Amino acid sequence: MDIATFRSFIHELARSSEKLIRPYFSDPSLTVNLKGDQTPVTIADQKTEKALRHLINQRYPEHGIIGEEFGKENPEADFVWVLDPIDGTKTFTSGCPLFGTLICLLYQKNPILGGINLPILNQLYIGDNTLTTLNGVPTRLRSCPAVSEATLLLTDYTNIGKYHAQEGFDQLQQKVKMARTWGDCYGYTLLASGFADIMLDPIMNPWDLLALIPVIQGAGGTISDWQGNDPVKGDSIVATGPEIHEKVIQLLNP
Repeated sequence: MDIATFRSFIHELARSSEKLIRPYFSDPSLTVNLKGDQTPVTIADQKTEKALRHLINQRYPEHGIIGEEFGKENPEADFVWVLDPIDGTKTFTSGCPLFGTLICLLYQKNPILGGINLPILNQLYIGDNTLTTLNGVPTRLRSCPAVSEATLLLTDYTNIGKYHAQEGFDQLQQKVKMARTWGDCYGYTLLASGFADIMLDPIMNPWDLLALIPVIQGAGGTISDWQGNDPVKGDSIVATGPEIHEKVIQLLNP
């Protein structure tokens, strides 16, 4: 398995996607539609995923693809690419630059490579579970020995109580040093580069979460679902530094 070649291909996919996304950013005339699940979608989401699928099919026709906008294609293949063309569409359509494109490569259903590309910020994170780079330079989580010293990030605090114990989250929020909603995939990049210590998402789809796993683990972090279990099989994420992960899980699940 040539991880270096796959890494290079993620870089190629990221550069292709950002060329499509940038012209639509901060465009007040951009039309925002609602899908069946009431989540927003734009032509930028759709064009980007189509382009990524085309590149993957050209380079690796035997590989599978799972994408947010256009579903599954050969999902039982050994190698499967998982795509979220714009993670944070609400952020994107609000003119905020803290959104990104998520690209994950699964091998036999396990994430072996993850890419987070922030097209407006010119930041590309690629992780392989042992090493994470930011624009080609290795990056790591910072040390955080106690929850009381932690910066906590999350995407949408109004979702917590819908899916998990609000009491647990409130308890965690009271104990941390600082809490902010610098969320979507951007929050995980802050964690991976040493500017935050806890990132939470109470509900996620596979295309939202799978790319994050190799990035966080490659940067020295610990990542699980809300109850501390394998995130690959979950639908939520708790990502932290290894020193505080168990304590955070305990607080979230009183």
